[in-house]
Amino acid sequence: MATGLKLMRAIRVFEFGGPEVLKLQSDVAVPTPKDHQVLIKVHACGVNPVETYIRSGTHKIKPLLPYTPGSDVAGVIEAVGDNASTFKKGDRVFTTSTISGGYAEYALAADHTVYPLPEKLDFKQGAAIGIPYFTAYRALLHSARVKAGESVLVHGASGGVGLAVCQIARAYGLKVLGTAGTGEGQSIVLQNGAHEVFNHREHNYIDKIKKSVGEKGIDVIIEMLANVNLNNDLNLLSRGGRVIVVGSRGPIEINPRDTMTKESSIIGVALYSSTKVQRRFKWTDGSFAPSNPGQCLSKLSEAYEASDLTLGSSMKNLALYTVKAQLWVPAILLQRKSHSGWLRGKKWNFEENKSKTDELKHSFSFIILLE
Repeated sequence: MATGLKLMRAIRVFEFGGPEVLKLQSDVAVPTPKDHQVLIKVHACGVNPVETYIRSGTHKIKPLLPYTPGSDVAGVIEAVGDNASTFKKGDRVFTTSTISGGYAEYALAADHTVYPLPEKLDFKQGAAIGIPYFTAYRALLHSARVKAGESVLVHGASGGVGLAVCQIARAYGLKVLGTAGTGEGQSIVLQNGAHEVFNHREHNYIDKIKKSVGEKGIDVIIEMLANVNLNNDLNLLSRGGRVIVVGSRGPIEINPRDTMTKESSIIGVALYSSTKVQRRFKWTDGSFAPSNPGQCLSKLSEAYEASDLTLGSSMKNLALYTVKAQLWVPAILLQRKSHSGWLRGKKWNFEENKSKTDELKHSFSFIILLE
């Protein structure tokens, strides 16, 4: 074993397979950040379903063996590479991706995938933001291009991404329907923004959804298990409706004519397909700066504290965290009860300025949800 290297503990995978292939090692070299990279001392790491697919060898992404799993971490900057001037040692941060793997004491990340972690969020909460919230944003805003007044069905809403979708969709003024498989899951979905929730273990739950939405159908469906639900989704859609596939665990046979009669769309989503520009969000001193340099929201955090939001997943093996903090999720600044908020430091009523509001929704990267 080489001497002079700083070593760390990390989970390593030497072959694809079940959980038993995860091996804890204590002699893994701490990586060194290069150009536009930072080294993070990991305090908490998120666990996401996609990591189990990659580990099993069934996912399109197949890392070179051996490797360390994990993408969503929260911690403190330990070292900074060249040209990574946004951060300095000691900064509290969270990530949406890592280079060296997150199931470790230290993780290497590209600086454009790292974001400041507000003081009011602890590290466990920070580790629960990455994949769930950024995927939810990409599905709703980039892929479905939702508009206020539309309806959305979150098919599998009690997981991490599903809860994030419910919160963001409700903030955008959509009618939000969700499904879950347990009473506890249904309750969590309602607490996180859904107007109605259905038990997808009931044999007639599709009929109940149809009765709820009427003849028009549903404008957008965010689908977490397409290999089971896609046929039903196509029949639930409105004319011009969109199914956004976030998750699938196998093949399914559909009738393409179901898309023709309503001119509907099936769109896949993968967070790792995001470009650097799409990931370029900035948080400084409680202010949001959108990727469009001509627009900014300033001093928003001084106006109000954000409302209670839920992070994480209701899955048995993941923790669920509730936050009261200045938390951002991707959408426009909105005060839920009065439909007003702050735009460039000035109070703004979104109902009175509806046309301008719709235009702005596609210009800003994040919001603060206000009481």
